[in-house]
Amino acid sequence: MARNFDPATLGELVETVVETRRVSKTVKGGRIMRFAAVVVVGDQNGHVGYGIGKSAEVPEAIRKAIEDAKKNMIEVSLKNTTIPHDIIGEFGAAKVILKPAAEGTGIIAGGTVRAVVEAAGIKNIRAKCLKSNNKINVVKATFEGLRALRSAEQVAKMRGKSVEEIVG
Repeated sequence: MARNFDPATLGELVETVVETRRVSKTVKGGRIMRFAAVVVVGDQNGHVGYGIGKSAEVPEAIRKAIEDAKKNMIEVSLKNTTIPHDIIGEFGAAKVILKPAAEGTGIIAGGTVRAVVEAAGIKNIRAKCLKSNNKINVVKATFEGLRALRSAEQVAKMRGKSVEEIVG
């Protein structure tokens, strides 16, 4: 994934463990139990990433997930403390609707989406998960939505127009 920012310039990263689950693999001798962890990291200033780690112990799975999350960081377009426009993120069967909210609204979202938007630094937003509630797919759907956000300046630059022509 191409980045247009240097990860080394990011400030202190906030790490949130979204989920840990026990998974098993069946082999000839029986079942092998392991743990999978989903972690979201962000600088609360428009940069956020998620990662998945698997290991025989929970702390090791979380450490691997944090390393993975730091590699998968994206930059989110913000408009003050909210997002610039409505967007629907989809991944697998999960669908997440993200809507901007007025100042003072806060984060109106479920726990999985809340972890992602808080790490990104969004303070006012309304969100709703549709279809699947699988936490991994909801995190990925939220990321697809945040990745697709475009500010008025970005749209104007793509179209070769001024911001006033786009906004109206």
